[in-house]
Amino acid sequence: MTSLRLGVIGGGQLARMMAGPAAELGVPFRVLAEAPDASAAQVAPHMVGDHASLEDLRAFAATVDVVTFDHEHVPTEHLRTLEAAGVAVRPGPDALQYAQDKLLMRGLVERLGLPNPAWAPVSSLEEVIAFGDEHGWPMILKTARGGYDGKGVLKVDSADDARSGAADGTLGTWLGAGIAPLLAEAMVPFARELSAQVARRPSGEVAAYPVVASLQTQGVCDVVTAPAPDLAPAVAEAASGAAVRIAEELDVTGMLAVELFETPGTDAGFQVNELAMRPHNSGHWSMDGAVTGQFEQHVRAVLDMPLGGTAPRGDGTVMKNVLGGAHEDLHSGFSEALAAHPEAKVHVYGKGVRPGRKVGHVNVVAEHGLSLADAERIAESTAAVLRDATAPSAPTPKA
Repeated sequence: MTSLRLGVIGGGQLARMMAGPAAELGVPFRVLAEAPDASAAQVAPHMVGDHASLEDLRAFAATVDVVTFDHEHVPTEHLRTLEAAGVAVRPGPDALQYAQDKLLMRGLVERLGLPNPAWAPVSSLEEVIAFGDEHGWPMILKTARGGYDGKGVLKVDSADDARSGAADGTLGTWLGAGIAPLLAEAMVPFARELSAQVARRPSGEVAAYPVVASLQTQGVCDVVTAPAPDLAPAVAEAASGAAVRIAEELDVTGMLAVELFETPGTDAGFQVNELAMRPHNSGHWSMDGAVTGQFEQHVRAVLDMPLGGTAPRGDGTVMKNVLGGAHEDLHSGFSEALAAHPEAKVHVYGKGVRPGRKVGHVNVVAEHGLSLADAERIAESTAAVLRDATAPSAPTPKA
């Protein structure tokens, strides 16, 4: 029996990291990449095209059996056209729209009765100020579509701040660009950020990963610890249950990440932040730290194959993102980093280095005598050597 052919729209690092598991499972794999040197195009058969072009999408879909995604930016109407033509789109547009549009997502969370911050659509300065006056300052504004890694997010400290921003700042740019309504949210006082990931296949099987803790730096995921240390079991169970409920309610196929704020002292102990219907940065730890990594799981799920185990290895895993710095030659520190820290698993994305850009990540599993603190130190040191060509910290003595 021949495997279904899998096509990924988008040539970024998420598609790149699906290629290996697809090959291991014997799955023919192809990418619609934005450029011939895109991250995934370097390692997988590909077609160069525009994800916003229906013509390119149709041409690509004709070469595969199932279409999935590296990002959420494909126009929903194009996906509906593909579905109407018989293309297997997973996740489908009826589900994906809730990851594409934050206003739709907030309405969904409210309808399901899951923990949600106060929110409202706003289209004018007056509505922004009215929301802040009702729900408190500072407040958060987000573009409903297109934001990621801290982009499309604006903190507004006061009514005066809103007025000045509308006059000559980001708020005025947004209001004048025709992208309103914006999403207004009450500021959530949270202890840390969490992420609950689940996988779901068309036949309905669901597999949940341990809830993880993520540390953000300037809006970009920096460090993930899996499972989340010292998370109350009841909160972990409820957070995972919320992710499963969303996946089932929306008929999600593939990986779903539900980003959360941990809110001690509240009834649920968390609030929903955002959704992603694809492999997610908060799940990169699973490549080395779980029985089945999220990229293999996504391939299995969208092809309706039995899902793999999600149990964590050892006492947990630390994932550290490698962000671009002033040092442009990422590989110049490879030998030194790997020699000093053989416990580290390094994953690089084949992307040009620029400050703040995600160019790779490091996973370290707390096992074979390593503590979670050891894993964190090794991951931080390895990433620093790769990013800055600094000297590594002392190797960990063998147990």
